[in-house]
Amino acid sequence: MRSLDGSARLLPVAVVTLASPMLAAFCATLLGVGLQRFAYSPLLPAMIEAGWLSPSAGGVLGAINLAGYLAGALTAGEIGRALGTRRALRIAMATLAVLFALCAFHPATPAGPLGWFGPWRFLAGTAGGVLMVLTGPALQLAVPPGWRGFAAGAMFAGVGGGIIAGSVLVPVMLPSGIAAAWLALALIAVVLTALVWRLFPAVPPPPRLSAPASRATDAAAWRLVGVYTLAAIAATPTMLWWPDYIARGLGQGTVAGAHFWLIYGVAACGGPTVCGRFGDWLGAGRALSIVLGLQILGLALPLLVVSAPALLAASLLAGGTAIGGSALVLTRTRDLAGEAAPRVWRIGTACFGGAQALAGFGLARLYDLTASHMPLLGVGAAAALAAFLLSRR
Repeated sequence: MRSLDGSARLLPVAVVTLASPMLAAFCATLLGVGLQRFAYSPLLPAMIEAGWLSPSAGGVLGAINLAGYLAGALTAGEIGRALGTRRALRIAMATLAVLFALCAFHPATPAGPLGWFGPWRFLAGTAGGVLMVLTGPALQLAVPPGWRGFAAGAMFAGVGGGIIAGSVLVPVMLPSGIAAAWLALALIAVVLTALVWRLFPAVPPPPRLSAPASRATDAAAWRLVGVYTLAAIAATPTMLWWPDYIARGLGQGTVAGAHFWLIYGVAACGGPTVCGRFGDWLGAGRALSIVLGLQILGLALPLLVVSAPALLAASLLAGGTAIGGSALVLTRTRDLAGEAAPRVWRIGTACFGGAQALAGFGLARLYDLTASHMPLLGVGAAAALAAFLLSRR
């Protein structure tokens, strides 16, 4: 009885120890990627219609944000070493609140709208890159090894949560004005930052590391980076074009496109946790290959069938695997690289962001040439197949 009483007293401590860093990581990716990047998509048409941006400037601003994300991913290690991991994460989240608020204004500048919005969206992308790179390894250090896959899934569920929050919040706030929508995002950022301020785990700053100990391990780690880069290309068509494909490509209208995009977001929120726990049971490497196989199916299905059940299945598979695969890659870096995992994850995140940026521009050009979404989905399915084959080596 005494032993059972002791276990009962230890259970709340164990739950807090596991849940606190996962909640912090969830909020960090919700803000740093989910809202920071994806809330801009529903805001952009309204900003163009109101004359805040031209269509071309809106596209350039999106590219500037991706460039900032790359910069953040590449410099996160130095920032973490200079400030400490916990302080760097806190500052990045608080900075996003300020940057959202600055985007609520549109003063005239000699350089036009990009002269005002460009720096803020670049810095927002940088903060998002820092949050993504530093949060993952910190979380992996803070939870027991048997729960690392589940914890990684909880972290990446924040991205899907941000997609859902942005798709619901922005349309509700836009009738009150564009400024109100940006300020609402700023307020959410303040609340999230305050919520997790004390929850970020106290872990050492990212170390300066040499290559992993063995050549075999080194080759496996870099092969994983290649898989992650190909998976980024595979995920890009649905991330950028899925609602438009359903609305215009299939002629089902914007309402149907929005509904399927919400389903995609729900899958992106729940999929990482399922995939991560799956990785705890089977091993992250084996689970990643299975998830990549499901990603192929999700991208190939619309090429063959466009019925409502098929589109529903494709939305769930594409959303769940695009973000769920990232959770498994994070866990796999720890398996392969050990103490060098932060370096491998940092480079993998930068490659992921760069591949998505290049794929976005390339797919836009491909659509201009073909006026069809089918080639875009075909490119995604081919990239997913290449990632699957590389993961099996």
